[in-house]
Amino acid sequence: MKNILTGMRVVEGSAFVAVPLAGMTLAQMGAEVIRFDRLEGGLDARRMPYAPSGKSLFWAGLNKGKKSIAVDIKNPQGRELISRLVQMPTKNAGLLLTNLKVEGWIDHDTLSKARKDLITVTLTGDRHGQPQVDYTVNPALGIPHITGAEGSSEPVASAIPTWDLVAGQLCVTALLAAERHRLLTGDGQQVEVALKDVAAASMGHLGLLADAALNPQDRQKAGNSLYGSYGQDFICADGNRVMVIGLTERQWSGLVKATDTSDQMAALAKKYQVDLSDEAMRWAYRKEITKVLQPWFQNRKVSEFEDQFNNAKLTWSQFRTTKQALQFDPDLSLQNPLFQSVEQPGIGEYLVPGHPVSYSKFARQSAQEAPQLGAHTEEILFDVLKLPQQDVATLFDKGIVASPDYKSKRA
Repeated sequence: MKNILTGMRVVEGSAFVAVPLAGMTLAQMGAEVIRFDRLEGGLDARRMPYAPSGKSLFWAGLNKGKKSIAVDIKNPQGRELISRLVQMPTKNAGLLLTNLKVEGWIDHDTLSKARKDLITVTLTGDRHGQPQVDYTVNPALGIPHITGAEGSSEPVASAIPTWDLVAGQLCVTALLAAERHRLLTGDGQQVEVALKDVAAASMGHLGLLADAALNPQDRQKAGNSLYGSYGQDFICADGNRVMVIGLTERQWSGLVKATDTSDQMAALAKKYQVDLSDEAMRWAYRKEITKVLQPWFQNRKVSEFEDQFNNAKLTWSQFRTTKQALQFDPDLSLQNPLFQSVEQPGIGEYLVPGHPVSYSKFARQSAQEAPQLGAHTEEILFDVLKLPQQDVATLFDKGIVASPDYKSKRA
Protein backbone atom coordinates (compact mmCIF):
# COMPACT_ATOMS: atom_id res chain seq x y z
CA MET A 1 0.00 0.00 0.00
CA LYS A 2 1.41 3.38 -1.00
CA ASN A 3 1.73 6.08 1.62
CA ILE A 4 3.19 9.56 1.77
CA LEU A 5 6.81 8.41 2.27
CA THR A 6 6.72 5.35 0.02
CA GLY A 7 10.05 5.04 -1.79
CA MET A 8 12.17 6.45 1.03
CA ARG A 9 14.71 4.13 2.66
CA VAL A 10 16.04 4.83 6.15
CA VAL A 11 18.64 2.79 8.02
CA GLU A 12 18.18 2.78 11.79
CA GLY A 13 20.63 1.79 14.50
CA SER A 14 19.03 2.47 17.84
CA ALA A 15 17.97 1.61 21.36
CA PHE A 16 15.66 3.01 24.04
CA VAL A 17 12.62 5.11 22.99
CA ALA A 18 13.21 8.22 20.89
CA VAL A 19 15.05 6.87 17.83
CA PRO A 20 13.07 3.60 17.60
CA LEU A 21 9.91 5.73 17.78
CA ALA A 22 11.24 7.99 15.02
CA GLY A 23 11.97 5.02 12.77
CA MET A 24 8.60 3.45 13.48
CA THR A 25 6.84 6.73 12.69
CA LEU A 26 8.61 6.94 9.32
CA ALA A 27 7.71 3.30 8.61
CA GLN A 28 4.07 3.99 9.43
CA MET A 29 4.14 6.77 6.84
CA GLY A 30 5.40 4.37 4.18
CA ALA A 31 9.19 4.59 4.39
CA GLU A 32 11.24 1.41 4.19
CA VAL A 33 13.01 1.44 7.55
CA ILE A 34 15.79 -1.13 7.98
CA ARG A 35 16.83 -1.64 11.57
CA PHE A 36 20.19 -3.31 12.23
CA ASP A 37 20.87 -5.13 15.47
CA ARG A 38 23.46 -7.33 17.10
CA LEU A 39 23.03 -11.06 16.59
CA GLU A 40 21.71 -11.37 20.14
CA GLY A 41 19.42 -8.35 19.76
CA GLY A 42 19.78 -4.70 20.67
CA LEU A 43 20.01 -3.16 24.12
CA ASP A 44 16.22 -3.02 24.46
CA ALA A 45 15.31 -6.32 22.81
CA ARG A 46 14.27 -7.78 26.18
CA ARG A 47 12.98 -4.69 27.96
CA MET A 48 9.80 -4.76 30.06
CA PRO A 49 6.85 -4.96 29.88
CA TYR A 50 6.78 -8.61 28.90
CA ALA A 51 4.09 -10.69 27.24
CA PRO A 52 3.06 -13.90 29.03
CA SER A 53 5.47 -15.65 26.65
CA GLY A 54 8.35 -13.59 28.05
CA LYS A 55 8.79 -11.57 24.83
CA SER A 56 9.31 -7.81 25.08
CA LEU A 57 6.15 -5.80 24.44
CA PHE A 58 8.35 -2.69 24.56
CA TRP A 59 10.43 -3.83 21.58
CA ALA A 60 7.41 -5.04 19.64
CA GLY A 61 5.64 -1.73 20.24
CA LEU A 62 8.44 0.50 18.97
CA ASN A 63 9.52 -1.48 15.91
CA LYS A 64 6.28 -2.04 14.03
CA GLY A 65 6.56 -2.06 10.26
CA LYS A 66 10.36 -2.11 10.12
CA LYS A 67 12.69 -4.59 8.46
CA SER A 68 15.30 -6.28 10.63
CA ILE A 69 18.82 -7.42 9.83
CA ALA A 70 20.91 -9.16 12.50
CA VAL A 71 24.67 -8.64 12.15
CA ASP A 72 27.79 -9.28 14.18
CA ILE A 73 28.76 -5.63 14.46
CA LYS A 74 32.01 -6.50 16.20
CA ASN A 75 33.15 -8.23 13.04
CA PRO A 76 34.73 -5.95 10.38
CA GLN A 77 32.73 -7.72 7.66
CA GLY A 78 29.53 -7.14 9.60
CA ARG A 79 30.33 -3.46 10.00
CA GLU A 80 31.12 -3.21 6.32
CA LEU A 81 27.68 -4.62 5.46
CA ILE A 82 25.95 -1.93 7.52
CA SER A 83 28.17 0.80 6.06
CA ARG A 84 27.30 -0.32 2.53
CA LEU A 85 23.64 -0.40 3.42
CA VAL A 86 23.77 3.21 4.65
CA GLN A 87 25.84 4.34 1.65
CA MET A 88 23.67 2.74 -1.07
CA PRO A 89 23.60 5.18 -4.02
CA THR A 90 19.84 4.91 -4.55
CA LYS A 91 18.27 8.37 -4.84
CA ASN A 92 15.88 8.11 -1.89
CA ALA A 93 18.32 6.26 0.39
CA GLY A 94 21.40 7.59 2.18
CA LEU A 95 19.39 8.36 5.33
CA LEU A 96 20.70 7.22 8.73
CA LEU A 97 18.83 7.53 12.01
CA THR A 98 20.77 6.58 15.14
CA ASN A 99 21.67 7.14 18.76
CA LEU A 100 24.52 4.61 18.62
CA LYS A 101 27.27 6.82 17.26
CA VAL A 102 30.56 4.90 16.89
CA GLU A 103 33.54 6.95 15.73
CA GLY A 104 35.24 5.43 12.71
CA TRP A 105 32.14 3.46 11.70
CA ILE A 106 28.62 4.75 12.47
CA ASP A 107 29.42 8.44 12.34
CA HIS A 108 28.67 10.98 9.65
CA ASP A 109 32.25 11.92 8.78
CA THR A 110 33.22 8.32 8.12
CA LEU A 111 30.11 7.26 6.23
CA SER A 112 29.82 10.41 4.13
CA LYS A 113 33.20 9.74 2.50
CA ALA A 114 31.48 7.17 0.28
CA ARG A 115 28.23 9.12 -0.10
CA LYS A 116 28.64 12.88 -0.03
CA ASP A 117 24.91 13.58 0.18
CA LEU A 118 24.40 11.35 3.22
CA ILE A 119 21.99 12.60 5.86
CA THR A 120 22.68 11.43 9.40
CA VAL A 121 20.32 12.25 12.24
CA THR A 122 21.91 11.45 15.59
CA LEU A 123 20.26 11.71 19.00
CA THR A 124 22.59 12.31 21.94
CA GLY A 125 21.87 12.47 25.65
CA ASP A 126 23.03 16.04 26.18
CA ARG A 127 24.94 18.57 24.11
CA HIS A 128 28.22 17.37 25.64
CA GLY A 129 27.64 13.84 24.43
CA GLN A 130 26.93 12.42 27.87
CA PRO A 131 24.21 9.75 28.18
CA GLN A 132 20.79 10.88 29.40
CA VAL A 133 17.28 9.43 29.63
CA ASP A 134 14.00 10.94 30.81
CA TYR A 135 14.59 9.64 34.31
CA THR A 136 17.79 11.70 34.55
CA VAL A 137 16.76 14.75 32.50
CA ASN A 138 13.61 15.39 34.53
CA PRO A 139 15.36 15.52 37.93
CA ALA A 140 18.13 17.71 36.50
CA LEU A 141 15.60 20.27 35.23
CA GLY A 142 13.23 20.28 38.22
CA ILE A 143 10.13 18.55 36.85
CA PRO A 144 9.70 16.02 39.71
CA HIS A 145 9.54 18.88 42.22
CA ILE A 146 6.39 20.30 40.63
CA THR A 147 4.75 16.89 40.17
CA GLY A 148 2.77 15.09 42.86
CA ALA A 149 0.37 15.75 45.71
CA GLU A 150 -0.05 19.30 46.95
CA GLY A 151 2.00 19.84 50.09
CA SER A 152 4.27 16.87 49.43
CA SER A 153 8.02 17.42 49.45
CA GLU A 154 8.93 14.17 47.70
CA PRO A 155 9.91 14.44 44.01
CA VAL A 156 7.74 12.36 41.69
CA ALA A 157 9.05 10.85 38.45
CA SER A 158 6.77 10.48 35.43
CA ALA A 159 5.75 7.07 34.12
CA ILE A 160 5.63 8.45 30.56
CA PRO A 161 9.01 9.30 28.91
CA THR A 162 7.83 12.67 27.68
CA TRP A 163 11.12 14.00 26.34
CA ASP A 164 11.89 10.75 24.54
CA LEU A 165 8.54 10.98 22.78
CA VAL A 166 9.07 14.62 21.82
CA ALA A 167 12.65 13.96 20.75
CA GLY A 168 11.53 11.04 18.58
CA GLN A 169 9.15 13.24 16.65
CA LEU A 170 11.82 15.96 16.35
CA CYS A 171 14.14 13.35 14.82
CA VAL A 172 11.45 12.66 12.23
CA THR A 173 11.04 16.39 11.54
CA ALA A 174 14.80 16.88 11.33
CA LEU A 175 15.28 14.01 8.89
CA LEU A 176 12.45 15.14 6.62
CA ALA A 177 13.68 18.75 6.67
CA ALA A 178 17.23 17.68 5.80
CA GLU A 179 15.93 15.40 3.06
CA ARG A 180 13.93 18.29 1.59
CA HIS A 181 17.09 20.42 1.64
CA ARG A 182 18.94 17.63 -0.18
CA LEU A 183 16.23 17.46 -2.83
CA LEU A 184 16.63 21.20 -3.43
CA THR A 185 20.43 21.45 -3.25
CA GLY A 186 21.90 17.94 -3.50
CA ASP A 187 23.68 18.43 -0.18
CA GLY A 188 23.72 15.95 2.66
CA GLN A 189 24.43 16.92 6.24
CA GLN A 190 24.80 15.82 9.82
CA VAL A 191 21.91 16.63 12.16
CA GLU A 192 22.21 16.31 15.92
CA VAL A 193 19.47 16.41 18.54
CA ALA A 194 20.16 16.27 22.28
CA LEU A 195 17.51 14.83 24.56
CA LYS A 196 18.24 17.28 27.37
CA ASP A 197 18.04 20.22 24.94
CA VAL A 198 14.62 18.98 23.80
CA ALA A 199 13.45 19.05 27.41
CA ALA A 200 15.07 22.41 28.13
CA ALA A 201 13.57 23.99 25.02
CA SER A 202 10.13 22.62 25.85
CA MET A 203 10.31 24.04 29.36
CA GLY A 204 11.37 27.37 27.91
CA HIS A 205 8.46 27.37 25.44
CA LEU A 206 6.01 26.68 28.27
CA GLY A 207 7.30 29.58 30.36
CA LEU A 208 8.66 27.34 33.11
CA LEU A 209 12.21 28.67 32.85
CA ALA A 210 11.09 32.29 32.74
CA ASP A 211 8.86 31.66 35.77
CA ALA A 212 11.84 30.29 37.71
CA ALA A 213 14.06 33.19 36.62
CA LEU A 214 11.70 36.09 37.24
CA ASN A 215 9.58 35.08 40.23
CA PRO A 216 10.90 34.71 43.79
CA GLN A 217 9.39 31.32 44.64
CA ASP A 218 9.63 27.91 43.03
CA ARG A 219 6.43 26.64 41.48
CA GLN A 220 4.69 24.34 43.94
CA LYS A 221 3.05 20.95 43.51
CA ALA A 222 -0.66 21.13 42.76
CA GLY A 223 -1.78 17.50 42.79
CA ASN A 224 -4.45 16.93 40.16
CA SER A 225 -5.38 20.60 39.89
CA LEU A 226 -5.01 22.16 36.46
CA TYR A 227 -2.22 24.71 36.86
CA GLY A 228 -3.18 28.28 36.08
CA SER A 229 -6.94 27.82 35.70
CA TYR A 230 -9.56 25.45 37.06
CA GLY A 231 -9.50 21.69 36.73
CA GLN A 232 -10.05 19.21 39.52
CA ASP A 233 -10.78 15.59 40.31
CA PHE A 234 -13.83 14.49 42.30
CA ILE A 235 -14.95 11.22 43.85
CA CYS A 236 -18.54 10.41 42.93
CA ALA A 237 -21.29 8.55 44.80
CA ASP A 238 -20.37 5.25 43.11
CA GLY A 239 -16.72 5.54 44.17
CA ASN A 240 -15.54 6.46 40.69
CA ARG A 241 -13.28 9.47 40.22
CA VAL A 242 -13.70 12.06 37.46
CA MET A 243 -11.66 14.98 36.20
CA VAL A 244 -13.47 18.15 35.13
CA ILE A 245 -11.91 21.10 33.34
CA GLY A 246 -12.82 24.78 33.38
CA LEU A 247 -9.84 26.14 31.46
CA THR A 248 -11.61 28.33 28.91
CA GLU A 249 -14.62 30.58 29.50
CA ARG A 250 -16.83 28.13 27.59
CA GLN A 251 -15.59 25.19 29.62
CA TRP A 252 -16.02 27.07 32.88
CA SER A 253 -19.51 28.38 32.19
CA GLY A 254 -20.59 24.97 30.89
CA LEU A 255 -19.38 23.26 34.07
CA VAL A 256 -21.15 25.79 36.30
CA LYS A 257 -24.38 25.44 34.33
CA ALA A 258 -24.28 21.62 34.31
CA THR A 259 -23.75 21.46 38.06
CA ASP A 260 -26.38 24.17 38.74
CA THR A 261 -23.94 26.16 40.86
CA SER A 262 -24.31 29.58 39.22
CA ASP A 263 -25.71 31.27 42.35
CA GLN A 264 -23.04 29.76 44.57
CA MET A 265 -20.23 30.81 42.22
CA ALA A 266 -21.67 34.32 42.05
CA ALA A 267 -21.77 34.45 45.85
CA LEU A 268 -18.17 33.24 46.01
CA ALA A 269 -17.05 35.89 43.52
CA LYS A 270 -18.86 38.60 45.49
CA LYS A 271 -17.43 37.43 48.81
CA TYR A 272 -13.83 37.64 47.59
CA GLN A 273 -14.39 40.51 45.13
CA VAL A 274 -13.00 38.52 42.20
CA ASP A 275 -14.03 37.81 38.63
CA LEU A 276 -14.19 34.06 38.10
CA SER A 277 -14.34 34.52 34.34
CA ASP A 278 -10.59 35.23 34.75
CA GLU A 279 -8.78 31.90 34.69
CA ALA A 280 -6.05 33.21 36.97
CA MET A 281 -8.73 33.93 39.58
CA ARG A 282 -10.14 30.44 39.15
CA TRP A 283 -6.67 29.14 39.90
CA ALA A 284 -6.21 31.39 42.93
CA TYR A 285 -9.59 30.36 44.39
CA ARG A 286 -9.56 26.76 43.23
CA LYS A 287 -10.01 25.37 46.73
CA GLU A 288 -13.10 27.50 47.34
CA ILE A 289 -14.52 26.49 43.95
CA THR A 290 -13.88 22.85 44.74
CA LYS A 291 -15.80 23.14 48.01
CA VAL A 292 -18.81 24.39 46.04
CA LEU A 293 -18.64 21.60 43.44
CA GLN A 294 -17.71 18.71 45.72
CA PRO A 295 -21.20 17.97 47.14
CA TRP A 296 -22.68 17.84 43.63
CA PHE A 297 -20.34 15.02 42.60
CA GLN A 298 -20.48 13.24 45.96
CA ASN A 299 -24.24 12.85 45.59
CA ARG A 300 -24.23 11.49 42.03
CA LYS A 301 -23.04 8.40 40.24
CA VAL A 302 -21.14 8.89 37.00
CA SER A 303 -23.95 7.17 35.11
CA GLU A 304 -26.34 9.88 36.31
CA PHE A 305 -24.49 12.75 34.64
CA GLU A 306 -22.24 11.37 31.90
CA ASP A 307 -24.82 11.83 29.13
CA GLN A 308 -25.56 15.35 30.35
CA PHE A 309 -21.86 16.25 30.38
CA ASN A 310 -21.26 14.73 26.94
CA ASN A 311 -24.31 16.42 25.39
CA ALA A 312 -23.13 19.75 26.81
CA LYS A 313 -19.65 19.02 25.33
CA LEU A 314 -17.95 19.54 28.67
CA THR A 315 -14.28 18.70 28.99
CA TRP A 316 -14.15 15.84 31.44
CA SER A 317 -13.10 12.22 31.86
CA GLN A 318 -13.30 9.31 34.25
CA PHE A 319 -10.20 7.94 35.95
CA ARG A 320 -9.50 4.39 34.83
CA THR A 321 -6.72 1.88 34.91
CA THR A 322 -5.32 0.96 31.49
CA LYS A 323 -7.13 -2.39 31.70
CA GLN A 324 -10.40 -0.56 32.39
CA ALA A 325 -9.73 1.84 29.52
CA LEU A 326 -9.27 -1.10 27.13
CA GLN A 327 -12.56 -2.53 28.36
CA PHE A 328 -14.71 0.60 28.33
CA ASP A 329 -13.21 3.29 26.05
CA PRO A 330 -14.30 2.87 22.40
CA ASP A 331 -11.27 4.92 21.33
CA LEU A 332 -9.16 1.96 22.46
CA SER A 333 -11.05 -0.52 20.33
CA LEU A 334 -11.59 -1.57 16.74
CA GLN A 335 -14.23 1.17 16.52
CA ASN A 336 -11.29 3.55 16.19
CA PRO A 337 -9.66 3.18 12.72
CA LEU A 338 -6.32 3.90 14.38
CA PHE A 339 -6.31 0.33 15.72
CA GLN A 340 -6.28 -3.11 14.23
CA SER A 341 -6.00 -6.54 15.78
CA VAL A 342 -2.56 -7.89 14.89
CA GLU A 343 -0.97 -11.26 15.59
CA GLN A 344 2.54 -10.54 16.82
CA PRO A 345 4.77 -13.62 16.43
CA GLY A 346 5.80 -15.06 19.77
CA ILE A 347 3.44 -12.79 21.68
CA GLY A 348 -0.15 -13.18 20.52
CA GLU A 349 -3.00 -11.11 19.14
CA TYR A 350 -3.77 -7.66 20.51
CA LEU A 351 -4.72 -4.13 19.46
CA VAL A 352 -1.96 -2.36 17.56
CA PRO A 353 -2.06 1.32 16.52
CA GLY A 354 -1.07 2.60 13.12
CA HIS A 355 0.02 6.17 12.46
CA PRO A 356 -2.36 8.63 14.17
CA VAL A 357 -2.27 11.09 11.25
CA SER A 358 -4.59 10.59 8.28
CA TYR A 359 -3.94 12.07 4.82
CA SER A 360 -6.67 12.94 2.36
CA LYS A 361 -4.64 11.60 -0.61
CA PHE A 362 -3.68 8.27 0.99
CA ALA A 363 -5.65 5.50 2.62
CA ARG A 364 -4.79 4.88 6.25
CA GLN A 365 -1.96 2.35 6.33
CA SER A 366 -2.77 -0.89 8.13
CA ALA A 367 -1.21 -1.46 11.52
CA GLN A 368 1.78 -3.75 11.19
CA GLU A 369 3.59 -6.25 13.34
CA ALA A 370 7.16 -5.80 14.51
CA PRO A 371 9.69 -8.10 12.82
CA GLN A 372 11.45 -10.95 14.54
CA LEU A 373 15.14 -10.24 15.03
CA GLY A 374 16.86 -10.74 11.67
CA ALA A 375 13.63 -11.60 9.86
CA HIS A 376 14.70 -9.66 6.76
CA THR A 377 18.41 -10.44 6.77
CA GLU A 378 18.31 -12.52 3.59
CA GLU A 379 15.99 -10.09 1.79
CA ILE A 380 18.33 -7.20 2.57
CA LEU A 381 21.47 -9.07 1.56
CA PHE A 382 19.97 -10.30 -1.71
CA ASP A 383 17.56 -7.55 -2.79
CA VAL A 384 19.15 -4.40 -1.35
CA LEU A 385 22.88 -5.12 -1.27
CA LYS A 386 22.62 -7.46 -4.31
CA LEU A 387 25.07 -10.00 -2.89
CA PRO A 388 25.63 -13.30 -4.74
CA GLN A 389 24.17 -16.50 -3.30
CA GLN A 390 27.58 -17.84 -2.31
CA ASP A 391 28.56 -14.66 -0.47
CA VAL A 392 25.32 -14.72 1.50
CA ALA A 393 25.82 -18.38 2.39
CA THR A 394 29.36 -17.62 3.57
CA LEU A 395 28.15 -14.78 5.79
CA PHE A 396 25.65 -17.10 7.44
CA ASP A 397 28.13 -19.95 7.76
CA LYS A 398 30.67 -17.67 9.46
CA GLY A 399 28.00 -16.38 11.86
CA ILE A 400 28.39 -12.79 10.67
CA VAL A 401 24.67 -12.48 9.98
CA ALA A 402 21.63 -14.36 11.28
CA SER A 403 18.02 -15.02 10.41
CA PRO A 404 15.40 -16.87 12.49
CA ASP A 405 14.75 -19.45 9.76
CA TYR A 406 17.83 -19.52 7.53
CA LYS A 407 18.95 -22.99 8.59
CA SER A 408 15.55 -24.51 8.02
CA LYS A 409 15.40 -22.97 4.56
CA ARG A 410 18.76 -24.43 3.61
CA ALA A 411 17.79 -27.83 4.99
